[in-house]
Amino acid sequence: MVPAMSAPASSRPLVLMTNDDGVTAPLLGALADALATTADVLVVAPERQRSAASHAITLHKPLRARELAPGRWSLSGTPVDCVYLGLLRLAPRRPALVVSGPNDGYNLGTDVFYSGTVAGAVEGALRGLAGVAVSIAPRATHVAQAIEFAAAIIRDASGTVPGGEVLNVNLPGRGERRYAWTTLGKRNYGDDVTERADPWGRPYYWIGGGAIGHDDRPGSDCNTVADGVVSVTPLRFQLDHPERLAAPPFAVGGFEPA
Repeated sequence: MVPAMSAPASSRPLVLMTNDDGVTAPLLGALADALATTADVLVVAPERQRSAASHAITLHKPLRARELAPGRWSLSGTPVDCVYLGLLRLAPRRPALVVSGPNDGYNLGTDVFYSGTVAGAVEGALRGLAGVAVSIAPRATHVAQAIEFAAAIIRDASGTVPGGEVLNVNLPGRGERRYAWTTLGKRNYGDDVTERADPWGRPYYWIGGGAIGHDDRPGSDCNTVADGVVSVTPLRFQLDHPERLAAPPFAVGGFEPA
């Protein structure tokens, strides 16, 4: 899937790739091959499907890595584990950026909090690198063109996007040639918990429902892909609340603020 790193270390950027669909996912291989024409590519991806793993990291059991081909590694962990191990153990030098995906399905709006794809790119950003998360609509009809755009934006992002930032890219995959810089939207789901019984009569549960639309927010990633345009959403990770800090909502009874 991924050609061996053939150029001198100083002549080509190194791209670390992961995903959450598993190391054998065809979209991962297609993008890795496209990037390998101008960069050295190191793939470290989960050995199996790890969708919705979010930013989970494995701390209480060993991880097993297996080199499937030169520059292509399978890991018994999450996307974040893959980036962690790739950066600290497997990469021959510091990568120029971390690419996660392409995911088979969108990661829009609040999906970024659950997505293993986005988390892989975020782990790179937390370690001072730029990250690019790529997702393509399920059942896309023009995959080759989507891969072409993904490879182009990754090449342009390398050395341009500052370390610590992530681009969340969503492609309709219908042969579109237009893109837009967007904000995060609000995707809606049919939340559900289904209770069933196993053969011994013990209950078990399936959680989650499918997407049922999105809030109409002009300029958002949800609106943009619905219009058939590629969405590129810059993400940063400041979770504190400076405005609330400047005007606290209440005083704690019986205690004195410092």
